[in-house]
Amino acid sequence: MNNGQLQELTEKVSLESFKKPFLHQAVFNYRLKTTGGRYLLQSHNIEINPKHYTHFGDKELIGILKHELCHYHLHIEGRGYKHKDREFKELLLNVGGARHCSTLPSDGDTRLKLLYECLECQTQFSRQRRINLEKYVCGKCKGKLKKVEK
Repeated sequence: MNNGQLQELTEKVSLESFKKPFLHQAVFNYRLKTTGGRYLLQSHNIEINPKHYTHFGDKELIGILKHELCHYHLHIEGRGYKHKDREFKELLLNVGGARHCSTLPSDGDTRLKLLYECLECQTQFSRQRRINLEKYVCGKCKGKLKKVEK
């Protein structure tokens, strides 16, 4: 699906579920990492995380669009558009939008892993942060540590 098809789908969902037109832009934003989509207050545009469409398909995408369209239509009308507002919760329930999007599968632990080894007992320690080899010693035998290249 490209941005043009997403725009058409958003306009269709808006007319069918809200009986109101969507007059702004809906686009995929590849920089979104932790959310399914977002409604931009200044421009009134909607951005969608393309990974949610890729992993979960049309049903998830439509749920996210309905959620963002709730923000859109309520904000345009000057009503309570925030997650905590009763009007938002009621409208979301009425149109069958997603309260929360599904969790994307993780790409694995992307944090840096460092490996240290004791020179005496050969015990290995995995750490996320560097340790000062002058200051720290093995927790088992008090031997000197060295950094192991992976």
